Amino acid sequence: MTKNKFIASCPMPDFGFDTITLGHGSGGQLTNKLLEQSVFKLFSNEAIDKQDDGAVLDIHGKTAFSTDSFVVSPIFFPGGNIGELAINGTMNDLAMCGAVPKYISLGLIIEEGLHVSDLWAVLESISAIAETYGVQVVTGDTKVVERGKGDKLFVNTSGIGVMKEGIAMGKEQIRAGDRVLVSGPLATHGMAIMSVRKGLEFETTLESDTQYIGDVSGALLDEFGQKIHFMRDPTRGGAATVLNEMIGGTGFSVELEDNSIPVLPQAASACELLGLDPLYVANEGVFITVVDKEVVENALNLMKSFDKCAKAADIGIISETYPGKVIVRSGLGGKRVVSMPVGEQLPRIC
Repeated sequence: MTKNKFIASCPMPDFGFDTITLGHGSGGQLTNKLLEQSVFKLFSNEAIDKQDDGAVLDIHGKTAFSTDSFVVSPIFFPGGNIGELAINGTMNDLAMCGAVPKYISLGLIIEEGLHVSDLWAVLESISAIAETYGVQVVTGDTKVVERGKGDKLFVNTSGIGVMKEGIAMGKEQIRAGDRVLVSGPLATHGMAIMSVRKGLEFETTLESDTQYIGDVSGALLDEFGQKIHFMRDPTRGGAATVLNEMIGGTGFSVELEDNSIPVLPQAASACELLGLDPLYVANEGVFITVVDKEVVENALNLMKSFDKCAKAADIGIISETYPGKVIVRSGLGGKRVVSMPVGEQLPRIC
């Protein structure tokens, strides 16, 4: 399994130690040495170079803010690692608000004994993604906990983004007749994590879909503006949670066509083996959007013009037939209700 799928931005330095100790969280010389050779070196910019406890930022207009914590186990998994998950997740949350991500804070809770090469691989992944999309890591924090009191590495990322002009999205914007689009196959991330944990084997490798999708969502907003009524990335709780939250209190229903919902064969097989419904499984690189019926075909074509959304699909319609419910129609004409999940089906997947 590859720990870092990105090209190295700079070679790993000789830290003079192989693993993290409690001393590296003391705030003294060991902490300074670790941060100087890793965080401050990889994320060097005007704000973080000051090494203050906060950052002074230049922001104009409406601003979006998001924060999230990541405790995925294992921290390296097919298709990514906890660092990629963290920065992509926070950037995607900002993008779903209609914002362009600009700044990220990075909090690290490191378990004593973590190999410094693993920490470097995670940080380097974050650095590569931030550089690719013009986002700066400007502040953060590092703590080290005793062996057995963590699980190698937890990551918190907070993000700030600048809102696009003229955006009016939210559940209050959806209307009967709107179409529900999804940017790619569902259940891929959750099943990639579970395949590692459960030792499931497939003919081809099932990899997490973790990726930034703000370039696609941004293109939709730029092209269709207020014809885009709603956006959300279906992470923990999956598409079922997003769709139920979306119609809650609106008087509308969502009617999905089962045959239209994209799921990779490997992910579908894993779900079947584990008795899971793909609609409830977490994703980290797709988003659901509700668009005006007048632009649905053009919106779908625009999404598919991006390689990362080649399998985007129109999966259903907003209606008033079953107020407050999400309904899935099977290919044979049957119907089933998709309710809000109760409890956590798949722990520690993000």
